[in-house]
Amino acid sequence: MSYIRTEVHGSVGEIVLDRPRALNALDLTMIDDMQATLEEWGDDDAVDTVLVTSATDRAFCAGGDIRAIRDHVLTGEPAEVTRYFSAEYRLNQLIAEYPKPYVALVDGPAMGGGLGISVHGEVRIVTEKALFAMPETAIGFIPDVGSTYFLPRLPQGVGMWLGLTGSRIGGADAVAVGLATHLVPSARIDAVADAIRRGTPLREVLADHRGPVVSELPLRKIAEYFDDDNAVAIVGGLRGAVGDEWAAQMVDQMAGASPTSLCVTATMIAEGAVSSLAECLDRELAAAERITAHPDFVEGVRAVLVDKDRRPAFSPYSVELVDPVAAAAIAGL
Repeated sequence: MSYIRTEVHGSVGEIVLDRPRALNALDLTMIDDMQATLEEWGDDDAVDTVLVTSATDRAFCAGGDIRAIRDHVLTGEPAEVTRYFSAEYRLNQLIAEYPKPYVALVDGPAMGGGLGISVHGEVRIVTEKALFAMPETAIGFIPDVGSTYFLPRLPQGVGMWLGLTGSRIGGADAVAVGLATHLVPSARIDAVADAIRRGTPLREVLADHRGPVVSELPLRKIAEYFDDDNAVAIVGGLRGAVGDEWAAQMVDQMAGASPTSLCVTATMIAEGAVSSLAECLDRELAAAERITAHPDFVEGVRAVLVDKDRRPAFSPYSVELVDPVAAAAIAGL
């Protein structure tokens, strides 16, 4: 059984994510099927545009199949962990280099791996129902799928903020910071999709959706507190902001994350600022192999996705206690 459906409408090839019970979380079959389909259409002169949509209005893509990765770790199958992430990152690279317009239509949550199959594409259409986040530090993992490349290329501090805190941003905010390209009202998204399927030129379809957006992100605070490459310094600065409720909220959000993941993430985002996408994906693969072997990964996934008690017992329990040499080793730096 495949969890994607493919359709060709004239010159437009459409990939429909269709795993609604898992909110379209990407298992290995979905990744492999998308890879094969995109490779086929990339060489097919009859297809000149690719459209990626969701069969459910509950989500675009909730991320990767992290519970399955945890199972492979618990059963001592590191080769399966590598196989999954290798395939996913290969797909991300293909999307980033795709020779034809790749259009992702995001009308719901896109988390983790959901960004990997949207943000790397040429056109990212979102609605007010869209929700973007990289929540990996809460499960003892790292922001991946090439995010260590695209996060540091967002406005000052924004990538570090998203990567460390797992904060969620809406469609307008995603356009404002560059994660998305066009904002379309959800009530009009079906009409936009139908126009693309009919082969209407993208410039014409999106002509009314190129204007400035209104974002409520506290960009000045984000730039002030998250313009650093050291998780200990960032947390310390936030804790020292007495009376700043937003800073206190960020401290609370990161208190639920793995301290090791926070330190590794900060290092990798900083390094990604001076690396190519291919270099970032290679680094992420090696880091994914190492960090999934760290006890915080199994514990974090248990707390968030398995038992759902939201009470992970991470070790060490604070960023100040994380060995910087060990964190650098996980990051491969």
